[in-house]
This record gives sequence, structure tokens and C-alpha cells, in this order.
Amino acid sequence: MQKDLFDVTGMSCSACSARIEKVLERKDGVLKVSVNLLKNSMYVTYDETAIDAGGIAAAVERMGFGASLRGAPGVKEKREDPADAEMCALKKRLVFSLLFMLPLFYLTTGKMAGFPLPASVSGTGNAMVHVLAQLLLTVPVLIAGGRYFINGFRNLFEKAPNMDSLIAIGSGAAFTYSIYASFKIASAMGRGNMESVGYFSSTLYFESAAMILTLITLGKFLEARAKARTSSAITKLMDLAPKTAIVERHGLQGEIPLDEVVTGDVLIVKASASVPADGIITEGSAAIDEAAITGESIPAEKHAGDKVAGGTINKSGYFKMQVSAVGENTALAQIIRLVDEATSSKTPIARLADKISRIFVPVVITIAAAASVFWLATGKSAEFALSVAISVLVISCPCALGLATPTAILVGTERGAAGGILIKSAAALETAGSTDTVILDKTGTVTVGKPVVTDIIPIGTDEKGLLALAAAMEKLSEHPLSLPVIAAAGDLPLPEASDYQMFPGLGFTAAVDGKTCRAGNARFLGDEAAPLAARAEELSANGKTPLFFSSEGKLLGIIAVADTVKPTSTEAVRKLHGMGINVIMLTGDNKHAAEAIRGIAGINEAIAEVLPEDKEKIVRKYQDKGHKVAMVGDGINDAPALARADTGIAIGAGTDIAIESADIVLMKSDLLDVPKAISLSRTVMKNIRQNLFWAFFYNSIGIPIAAGVLYPHFGILLSPMIAAAAMSFSSVSVVTNALRLRFFTPG
Repeated sequence: MQKDLFDVTGMSCSACSARIEKVLERKDGVLKVSVNLLKNSMYVTYDETAIDAGGIAAAVERMGFGASLRGAPGVKEKREDPADAEMCALKKRLVFSLLFMLPLFYLTTGKMAGFPLPASVSGTGNAMVHVLAQLLLTVPVLIAGGRYFINGFRNLFEKAPNMDSLIAIGSGAAFTYSIYASFKIASAMGRGNMESVGYFSSTLYFESAAMILTLITLGKFLEARAKARTSSAITKLMDLAPKTAIVERHGLQGEIPLDEVVTGDVLIVKASASVPADGIITEGSAAIDEAAITGESIPAEKHAGDKVAGGTINKSGYFKMQVSAVGENTALAQIIRLVDEATSSKTPIARLADKISRIFVPVVITIAAAASVFWLATGKSAEFALSVAISVLVISCPCALGLATPTAILVGTERGAAGGILIKSAAALETAGSTDTVILDKTGTVTVGKPVVTDIIPIGTDEKGLLALAAAMEKLSEHPLSLPVIAAAGDLPLPEASDYQMFPGLGFTAAVDGKTCRAGNARFLGDEAAPLAARAEELSANGKTPLFFSSEGKLLGIIAVADTVKPTSTEAVRKLHGMGINVIMLTGDNKHAAEAIRGIAGINEAIAEVLPEDKEKIVRKYQDKGHKVAMVGDGINDAPALARADTGIAIGAGTDIAIESADIVLMKSDLLDVPKAISLSRTVMKNIRQNLFWAFFYNSIGIPIAAGVLYPHFGILLSPMIAAAAMSFSSVSVVTNALRLRFFTPG
């Protein structure tokens, strides 16, 4: 199975993208197609044994569109943004059209507005001069808008009409009728019938034909300018990678292009420079700005042995690093790929809009024809019926329907990426907002994930003395709980310890400065532990593990160790509760430890002594009760539960398999990003519903008014020019509304 990205040109509305998807999905070997109207691209998943990329591109070209294979976006290659290119092309067409449209508009409406007109085009006697002047000013505008006619009529003849078809029919009908009226004027003047000359001079639609195209081009330009602003995040990410790197090879240093850096190279990164690739610091230290990767604004201190990611910035310091990944294998490139694929995918609600778009244009053409026939049947003139038909055609806007969803998804997904929240598909973005139950894995998610010393309780000695003896003994042990004790001792001078003897499940003994010492649980120390037995039970009730230490049969004290709750976990749970979400924690710990963590974090329910294979079953149990479940985890044993959940959320510091199984990845490993992700989803879906409402509302109101339903009672009838302006405004308003998501800040 192969998945490729293609550039697609020539699309004008969602009817185009829907048609490409429909035709390709019917071809043998094509498994899935997702066309992005905003980005002029499509992802195609296909069986390479049945069809190749060339066959897919050829199929798209046979439909009248352009298609070419493009590699997945990476940090090595910065391509021209299609939205920017489209905006520049439309700007040129718009300026050219206005150069002819403005004098044409003055020529046809100046007299009504009270402005003077040249004598050569005034009066009935100069009617043909007036007609020829309008014709000469209209033709360049038609040429500038030629793509509407080429694409529109081609798709119409292929029985797949789109928005260009509506514009081409409307503007073409206005121009064709005007040519007919011009001949009638010439014929009437030859016969000296000045009454007919005056009548047909008043029914010319040259300015309508030109104005429709100019206003549509203006709307498309404003729409393209807005769309260009939506796709800035990926461009900014691509800009993060430097073009060159300082490499050290064979003892010599030199600057080389980034493309020549290979895995294993030793690179030198100076202050204020961008990290060229992923790797591990081998020498030096630095404060690294990782905002591009994690969304964290505070630089992270990095030292020898720490990992660094390409595209991050060395704010201060100097270090050498050994490259572990380059090009498309770097974390930055993978983030760019995830964001690009997510913004190219579709939500279920978007597919509903696509289905409507497929039948929208044929229905509009039918309504326009029916309205024209109706008004002719009621005795109205052919000019009146033609004006109504043109207005219906140009006011209809499948673009607003097609842009309503992808624009909001693109802006919302990129907004999440900027904050370290990677949403891997549009469907995940939609589903996350409906979450009513969040299930949290404890270790590494709610808690830090590694034990630390929390309490030091000495008897007959001071804290430093107890800690020094304990660390000296624990250095002989391989038990996991020895590490936090050793770490807590830091630089304290330690006594000599020897003669280590282990007692599994209980503790161990050792000789410290020639004295027999014991370390372990209360059961191991027996009566020696009695003075602090009650305190030990209290520590255990709070989820901590008490370690007893004695010397020559005398208790020296307790050191308690625990996996502590992350500083932000309690706040995250509180915010989830505020969103009406039930929070559940899963852990393999005993009930006492689980309840202690649950109480500290404020979690609704803790399920203790859960085996790794049971996590997926618990998620399924809540789903069977009708809940929309989000599972948050970071380990290999969380992967089945992440895949089972309606929304799987992986903590970024977790394993690759957990991240691969998830729908959303939190790069900062911060539980606070869970309510942020859900809030982002809800905000984006609200924006999509607003866009779809206005798109449907606009068309359901605009089309009947253009058809003349208000004319019999109120005398209201839209001119084709006003209809064209309204159509352009609808698309621009939908894109502008989606752009508000750029300022989204979760509470």
C-alpha cells in the first residue's frame, strides 16, 4: 500500500474536489482519496500493484484538472505556497479587469448618476458608437476571466458542472444577449427605427457580463489572500531548519549545506543558531528554545547526553552534537507531515457538505431555468427572465459550502501544532470535542513517572546523617527505589559500605563504617521499626513507600519514596471537571496508593491493580455504556487502550508505539494540554457549524430572492451585479470567520 501527495490545479469549488474524489475512488487499486481545496493538493492511498502515481495523475488530467506527484513536506524543501501563487495570479487578473471595468461602468451608469458623457457616445444617434465602446471594453475582461469559461463549459459538457459553470453560463448569457441586442440596434438604425434603437440600447448587459467576472475575481482574490494566511504554520515550521550546518570531520571544521549532513556526523551549534538535525549532545551545554516542537516558551537546559531536535534554537551556550536523524526522519519533519496530513483529511461533517456540493450546481442550473420559464409564462419580457436566470446562477455559492469545513480544520490544526498539540486527523479533531470521559494512565501521565524522595524522618541523628548512611547502603543495591535515595544525597560525603546481603521482598543488610546496618520494610526490621510504625502507615496511606534504616539494632529513621503527582495534573483535572468531563485513573498500584494519588489530583475515580492487558477492556466498558472516551497514556502497554478509545491521546515523552496508536500527541508531556486539546476541538467544531449555517442560510435565502419570489409583493429583484457581489462576499465571510481561530487561546 502506497500513500502519495499530489499537487492539483484548476479546482474552483468543492464540486471540483468532490468530483475528483468520486472518480478516483472508483478506480481499481485506489483505496482512499482526500482532496484539499484550500491547499490545491490531495493524498491518495493506493495499491501500487494495481495502479501507479502516473495513472492517478492521468485520471485527474482527463477530468480537466492538473495533477503532479509531490513528496511529503519536509524541512529540506521549501516550496512556493499554492495559496500565495494563486493570490498573485488573481491580483494581476483583478487589476487588468478593473482597468477596463471602471470606464465601462462609467460609460453605462454615468448618465444615470448625473455625470457627463462624451458627446460621441451620447444620444440615440450615437447608439452604435456607444455599443462598440462597451463591446471593446468588455472583451478584455472576458479574456482575463477566460478560465471561468474554459473550465466551466468543459465541466458542463462532461456532465460535472461546478461553480465556474454557473459563472460561465451567467456571464456568457449576458454577453451573448448583448451581442444579439447590438445587431438589433444596428438593424433598427439602418431602417431608421429609432424607437427600437432606444429600446435595445436600454437592454444591453455588457457591463453585467464584465462586472460579474470582475466581482467574482475580486472575491476570489480576497478569498485567496485569506487562505494564504491560514497556511502560515507549516511554512514557518519549514523556515526553522537552517540552510547550512557546521560539521566537524577528521578534526577539521567546515560549513556545509544541510542536505549533506548525514547520520553520525558531529555538528557544532553556536549561540543563537538553529539546531540543524536531531541528535545527542556530546560536549557542552545550552538553553534550547523548543517552542516549535513542544510549544513550551521557556528554554530547556540541555547538557551532554541530552537529546536535541532539529529546528529548535540555541538561545545561549555552545555544544557539539552527534546526528541521529536527518531530513524527513527528524522530529520537525514528522510534525510537518502530521500537520499536513491532518489538514488534508476530512471530518464526517465535511463529507456531508461534499455530498451536497455534488448535486448543488445541477440543482441551481435547474432553478435558474425554471425561474426564467416561469417569468416568461407570466408575461414578463425575455430581458427580465434572462436577468433573473443570470442572478440565480451567479448568487449561488458552492464555494462557501466547500470552504466552511477545511478552512476551520486547517487553522485549528495548525493552531494546535503551534501549542505543542499534534492532531493527526480531522476526524480526531471532530471526535475529541464530544469527549465526556477521560481515562488517565497514572505513571508518567498523572505522575512524574519516576520515584523521588518525599520525606526524611530521622531518629537520634540529623537528616544529612540519615541520608548519607542510606545512600551509602543503597549504592550497593540494584533495587529501583535505591536510585531516588542516591540522587537525594547529591554531593554529601558518604561513609564506606560493604558486605551487602539481599533478602528478596524484605530488604538488605550491609556494613557501614564497620557497623551492621539494615534497610527495608517494617516487616524486615521487626521490633526495630516500632517507634515509627504509625508514621510509616500514614506515609503508606498517602501513596508513599517508607524505607526503614537501622544501625546496630537501633532505628535511625525513615526515608519515604514516591512517584509524585505532576505539578499541573491537579489543575488539568479541575479544568476537565469544569468542561463537564468525568476523569478516571488506571494504575497497577494497590488501592491505598491509588486513592492517595486520586485524592491529590482530584480525580473522580481510581481503578487500582489494573493489569496492562485490562486497560483496553476498561475503555471498552465505558464505551459500551454510551460514553465518548478519551484515553491518555504514554507507555507500550497503553497502545491497545489508545487505539480502542474514541480519542487516543499520547503524552509526547512516551514510547513511539503509544504515539503511533494515538489520535492526538501532546508534545509537552503536560496533562494541561488534554483540556486544551478538547477545548480546541469544541471551538473548531463550533466554528465549522457557524460556517455551514451561514453557507446554507446564504444560499437558501439568496437563491429564492434572485429567482424573484419577493418581486410580486415588494418589487425587489436582484440585479446580476449585486448577485455576483453577494456571492463573493459569502466565500470571503466564511474564510474570515475561520481565521478567527488563529487567536484561539484555551482557558
